[in-house]
Amino acid sequence: MSVAIAPEIRSTRLTSWQLLMTNRLAAAGLFVLVAILLLAALAPWLPLPNPNITDQPNRLHPPFSPGHLLGTDHLGRDILSRLLWGTRVSILVGLSATAIAAFFGSLIGLVAGYTGGRVDDVMMRLIDMLMAFPYILLALAIVAVLGPGLLNALYAIALVNIPFFARNIRGVTLSIRHREFVDAARLSGKGHTAVLFTEVLPNVLPVIVITMSTTVGWMILETAGLSFLGLGAQPPQADLGSMLGQGRAQLFTAPHVSMIPGLMIFALVMSINLLGDGVRDVLDPRLRSGALNRPMPVTSIEREREQPAERPGAALLEVDGLETGFRSGRSLTLAVKGVSFRLDRGECLGLIGESGSGKSVTALSLLGLVASPPGVIRNGAVYLGGRDVLAQSEQQIIAQRGARVAYVFQDPLTTLHPLYRVADQIAEAITAHNALGASEAHARAVALMETVGIRNARERASAYPHELSGGQRQRIGIAMALANDPDVIVADEPTTALDVTVQARILDLLRTLRRERGLALLLITHDFGVVAQVCDRVAVMKDGEIVEQGDTRAVLDAPRHDYTRRLIACVPELGQGRRFLDNVRPLFAPQRQETEA
Repeated sequence: MSVAIAPEIRSTRLTSWQLLMTNRLAAAGLFVLVAILLLAALAPWLPLPNPNITDQPNRLHPPFSPGHLLGTDHLGRDILSRLLWGTRVSILVGLSATAIAAFFGSLIGLVAGYTGGRVDDVMMRLIDMLMAFPYILLALAIVAVLGPGLLNALYAIALVNIPFFARNIRGVTLSIRHREFVDAARLSGKGHTAVLFTEVLPNVLPVIVITMSTTVGWMILETAGLSFLGLGAQPPQADLGSMLGQGRAQLFTAPHVSMIPGLMIFALVMSINLLGDGVRDVLDPRLRSGALNRPMPVTSIEREREQPAERPGAALLEVDGLETGFRSGRSLTLAVKGVSFRLDRGECLGLIGESGSGKSVTALSLLGLVASPPGVIRNGAVYLGGRDVLAQSEQQIIAQRGARVAYVFQDPLTTLHPLYRVADQIAEAITAHNALGASEAHARAVALMETVGIRNARERASAYPHELSGGQRQRIGIAMALANDPDVIVADEPTTALDVTVQARILDLLRTLRRERGLALLLITHDFGVVAQVCDRVAVMKDGEIVEQGDTRAVLDAPRHDYTRRLIACVPELGQGRRFLDNVRPLFAPQRQETEA
């Protein structure tokens, strides 16, 4: 027996280094910061004069003077030497202040957010008291009480930044303290301390790291500000702020004395902030695909084969050889592979398949709604009324969304705006394509609510989405789809999240609207029972490909593909009992044997 050895599968997921290098600004910040840190770290071993030795006869030499690359200051001290040693001090103070503020602020935020109640109230009121004062004035007051000095400046900067960390971490902790995995940890017998540090903290840690990476630059800047005012590093010790403060008196006679430390502060702070943005991207798992930019308004189209821009005599909606994939690094993984189907006016086509088979990606590709990056249409055409949508301009595609083709999504609670009344959202869909006044659009919105079966539509028009039931929200979604009398409605699993009774009502509503308005319906589902009730034809999708297509009754009665037979077998019938499992098991046995082999 010959045994086929599966080829080694290499992950195309970007590494942390690759993801960081993809962000050019972050990469530039990293290289600048590494150069500064390397020079500062090598300062004790470089052939530089003592930074604190004065030499009055050689005061205020310009840059590139013999023996002094960056010149000398008002006391004849070498600026390059003081710059490198001062950079060491500023970086050390900034990192130390950031670490102290992050530790205590994160601890306060974790405890306050997780505990809640009076503990949260007391801690947050103390934080509010600190935030009531401008942070730089509060830092000045603290240093004034403790006395001038670099260590006291460090404590002051750390203290005034604790509220920033506490507020951020408390907000994140509040959002996850009652998540299912936290409740499961409590039910397993873990104490509050264990839950806080083993369940909550790992989920908050990326936020802490990101906050530190974007804050350390400002810590350095604030420390330099105190030293500039004479409250930080004291003579003869040098840091960037004190060098800037001492050089301001020579701003007009020897501007290099103050400009050089000022440029170093700028380079240091900007490089840290740019690198902090890159660190945020690295810690965000959603960006591992390399999608560092915001999605474009239309899906990226990179067709390898040319398609005619028009097809006379085509169906109302005709998809020809559609291929859509997602970029991960330099590779492209196809989610839709050569899909073709047609939909005539007044017809209902069911696109059926298991989760992950490519149904929703196909639907979103029709009008360029797949997020790019990382999504890309590689081949194929989508003919709407005989014209290829993918060959049209961005504005032409936008004009057809909601006007000629409308969408009804699975979960209306996530697709409806939570802060706007439902009638206003329907009216917005109307005014997007029609020049109507607010009152007229509102009246049409109420009429549409009555059309889709919302009882007491005038009263319910002022309701927010969370005040409606699941079935009512789905009807609002259908009303928004009908707002501009579209030719095609794409319903992406519109009944999956509903109970059986409400599901039947929504399906009846879709049938009625299709019969009365003559619109075409592309119904995406994974339930053959729904397809049997509503659809004229059905296309079965598996792993991004349509494996079988035909009239619904013919496919149900005599399926040709094994995958179709398995899907049909998964629809139970009343009274089958254990015979349901006996009928399903043989159909899945070959698939299990193939997997084991």
